[in-house]
Amino acid sequence: MERKGIIAAGNMLVDHVHQVVDWPERGWLAEITHSERATGGAPLNVLLTLAKMHTGLPLQAVGLIGEDNDGDYIMAMLDQYHVNRQRVERTSFAPTSMSQVMTDPSGQRTFFHSPGANRLLDLPAFERLDDSLKIFHLGYLLLLDSLDMPDASFGTRGARLLAQMRDRGFKTSLDLVSRKGDPRYQPLVRPALCHLDYLVINELEAGEFSGLEMRDSQDTPDLANIAQAAARLLAAGVNERLVIHCPEGAWGQESGQEGRWIPSWRLSQSEIIGSVGAGDAFCAGFLYGCHESRPLEESILLAHACARASLLAANAIDGAKTLPELQQFIDEHRQGLSGAVAVQHIG
Repeated sequence: MERKGIIAAGNMLVDHVHQVVDWPERGWLAEITHSERATGGAPLNVLLTLAKMHTGLPLQAVGLIGEDNDGDYIMAMLDQYHVNRQRVERTSFAPTSMSQVMTDPSGQRTFFHSPGANRLLDLPAFERLDDSLKIFHLGYLLLLDSLDMPDASFGTRGARLLAQMRDRGFKTSLDLVSRKGDPRYQPLVRPALCHLDYLVINELEAGEFSGLEMRDSQDTPDLANIAQAAARLLAAGVNERLVIHCPEGAWGQESGQEGRWIPSWRLSQSEIIGSVGAGDAFCAGFLYGCHESRPLEESILLAHACARASLLAANAIDGAKTLPELQQFIDEHRQGLSGAVAVQHIG
C-alpha cells in the first residue's frame, strides 16, 4: 500500500504576543495595548498550515507539552484542525514551552523564551508512530536538548532518530533553529545529514553551517556562496533535495543535479504584517510538493506562495490559504518570476 501523510515532530510552544506603546528603559513600565496567543514551533506551524491548505493528507503531531493552560490550548488547536495528536505527550515535570513576544510601534519584536518541556523530548516518544505515513519532519535541531545530546554510534540522538525513521521507511526532513554564532552547527547538524532525504533551511542557518557569507556587500543574496553552501550540505549526506531560502528567493538542488535559484514574489515592507512562522509555512508548501512528487521548481513555487500568505498575517497560521487558492496565485503570477534561471552547480 502506498504510504501517505506527514508527521511533524519537535518544538511545540505558545507565543504570547503583546503590543507595547514603547520599549522602556530598564526598571520602568510600558503599557501593553493588545495581547494575543498563537501556536508556534516547527511541528505546529507546518501541520496547521498543511491542514488549512485542505490537502486531505493524514497529519500527525509528535511532541511534549506541559499539563497547563498552554498545553490545553495546543491540544485544542490540533483538534480544531483535525491533526492526529495521539503522540503528543504531556508531562508534569516541565511547563509547556512558551515565548513572551513584545512588539514596539516600529514592529521590532523582542522574544523572551522558556524552553520548558521541549528540553525533555527524547527517543521513546517516537516508538509508536504510524508507519503508513510517508514523511517525517523534525524541527528544530539545536533547540531540542535531549535529542542534541551525544550518541556513541550516530553522533547525536537526533541523528539516531532520523536513521531510525529512514529504516522504518519514512522520507526524512529536517529544519534548524537560527542562532547566530552558535558553535554547535557543525557537531550537531553534520551527523544528521546522511540520514536526511530533505533539508529545508534559511540563509542564516546555511551560513552558520558553512562559514560562508550568504549576502554580498550590497546586502543581496550571494548566489555563488549559497550554491557552495548547498554543495557542501549535499556532499555531507543529504540524499534527495536541499533548499536554502531567504526573503528574495530560494536555492533548490537535488542530489547529483545542478542547482536552481527561484526568486520569490516581492512584498513591500508596508504589506508585511508579521514574519513569525513564514519559514515554517515555506517548509509546509515544500513538503507537500515532495509528498506529491512535484518537480523541484514547482515545490519551491508552492513554498514561496505559502510563505507569502503567512507574511500577510500577524501570526504563523492565520494567513494560510487553501491549496486551490495557492495554486491560482502561482498560475496568475508565474510570469513575474521570469528571472528564475538554472545556475551551474558550484562545488
